[in-house]
Amino acid sequence: MAYDEGLAERLDSLLIQLPDISTKKMFGGLGYLLAGNMCVGIWKDALIIRVGPEMAEQLLTRPHVRPFDITGRPMKGWAMVMAEGLTEDEQLEAYVDLSVNFVSDLPAK
Repeated sequence: MAYDEGLAERLDSLLIQLPDISTKKMFGGLGYLLAGNMCVGIWKDALIIRVGPEMAEQLLTRPHVRPFDITGRPMKGWAMVMAEGLTEDEQLEAYVDLSVNFVSDLPAK
């Protein structure tokens, strides 16, 4: 499985209304870029979120949240939410909102 297409459909419905949103296949998954900055992504059946170092550390205390590490080197400021933590649309929306709020403050590329 390259990435969860059902999760991609759920993300599409949440992100479609945002200006400057685009998708790009990367790291064997799918990335969503906001104004050219990577925002969220899908790797296998997990959601990858960019939330900054402090929020990422806080999120790691939650069940089903792991460091974003697919290469043996965790990416600082990112977290990976396992599928078990995304069963409800409200859960997915809350994680996406955290990422969108963080990335919205970054300069456009």
